[in-house]
Amino acid sequence: MTVDIETTFARLKAGYASGRTRPPAWRRRQLDALRRMVREHRDDFVRAAASDLGKPAEETMLTELMLVSSEARFVRDHLHAWTRRRPKVMPWMLQPAMGWTVAEPKGVLLIIAPWNYPTLLALEPLTDALAAGDAACVKPSELAPATSRLLAALIPEYLDPDAVAVIEGGPDETGALLRLPFDHIFYTGGGKVGKVVMRAAAEHLTPVTLELGGKSPCFVDATADLVVAARRIAWGKFTNAGQTCVAPDYVLATSDVAEALAKRIGVAVTEFYGDDPQRSPDYGRIINDRHFGRLCALLPEHASSSPSGPDPAGRLVCGGTIDRGDRYIAPTVLYGTDPDAPVMGEEIFGPILPVIPVRDADEAIAFVNGRPRPLAAYVFSRDRATRLAFERRTSSGALGFGLPLGHLMSSRLPFGGVGASGIGAYHGEVGFLTFSHVKTVTVKPSFPDTLRLVYPPFDAMTRRVIDVLRRLG
Repeated sequence: MTVDIETTFARLKAGYASGRTRPPAWRRRQLDALRRMVREHRDDFVRAAASDLGKPAEETMLTELMLVSSEARFVRDHLHAWTRRRPKVMPWMLQPAMGWTVAEPKGVLLIIAPWNYPTLLALEPLTDALAAGDAACVKPSELAPATSRLLAALIPEYLDPDAVAVIEGGPDETGALLRLPFDHIFYTGGGKVGKVVMRAAAEHLTPVTLELGGKSPCFVDATADLVVAARRIAWGKFTNAGQTCVAPDYVLATSDVAEALAKRIGVAVTEFYGDDPQRSPDYGRIINDRHFGRLCALLPEHASSSPSGPDPAGRLVCGGTIDRGDRYIAPTVLYGTDPDAPVMGEEIFGPILPVIPVRDADEAIAFVNGRPRPLAAYVFSRDRATRLAFERRTSSGALGFGLPLGHLMSSRLPFGGVGASGIGAYHGEVGFLTFSHVKTVTVKPSFPDTLRLVYPPFDAMTRRVIDVLRRLG
């Protein structure tokens, strides 16, 4: 463990212990400063995202900077309501008495951010932590080095350095941080590292929030508007070159529309990015060579039948081209993918979209329920019974009808997974409560001392009181 990490942790502990983070005025100042930081350095964040991920400026502003600013404004405006006492009715046998709950800060938090949305997923949980009155250590991803350096430079300039810090580095630094007794750990990333985080947290009985991922399914039937569905699926899938934890991972479509839908998604790709997406200023790149190689291994080796039979990855509808030097993989749509193909065995997290025909909604629901619970699921159907079936019979972090990604854009909706796709949630009031301890407070006056009715030694009067309470209960 480096001295820098130990010293930083001690500074944050001292800052929190001083009580400086508790006053609502301090929280509002920090939230205002965070919004100002994002606004005043918009171009710097845009350039960093372009360097790290090849992101277009508009995408960075829409899917990162605007969401951070919106979250900070929302939680700031609701702090008064969230921090006040919330009275609770006390049982009659304790009367006269009063009870209430109050949200208090948890302490010093660790926020471990991923590389795919490196600004959003570092600053949005930090926003909720500041609203809750916590101190926080932010660990940006080393795989997005330009954004990591920018956050490390700006956060001490805009936010209280005795309560907020940034630690840069790779696995060694992350491991050193995880050995420290933080009061809450918030991690966004993959399930493999999520297990490491949980094991480390268990050593200190530290609560965790894990925002993981999984294969988010999408179902489409003949009642859907295929043109609109294709455009929305293409947008949700190929934004950030598919490197989005809630992107549609695969499509289950009824056999009467599946092939037509796959072709329409290909048309939407051309509408969005032109005939050569590599030349489009609006299409990103794969984060690094390792992920590029992993994704290439999921592509079909051939586009159609061959003497060895059809490729289990499916038939290419569009895309499939790559440029290793540019870390470019074209937006790719596959049709007729085998459910047991490698591309269906793990979260794709890239611009490859399998389309699988199914008989009906029941078969699609069985397919989804036979796999780990996803972070999100999407349904394009105008049939009310079909929508209700997916709502009642499937489990996912979120469920979107007719719209992918929409739930993560609202501060009024909690964002989180279930099962293998995550533990806990944040955004808005749920985020405030995630980073708070909701403390119960009870008050009973000394007079009259009604509790003397149940004090020992237990006599006939006590037994009568207990009998009354038993019958009423």
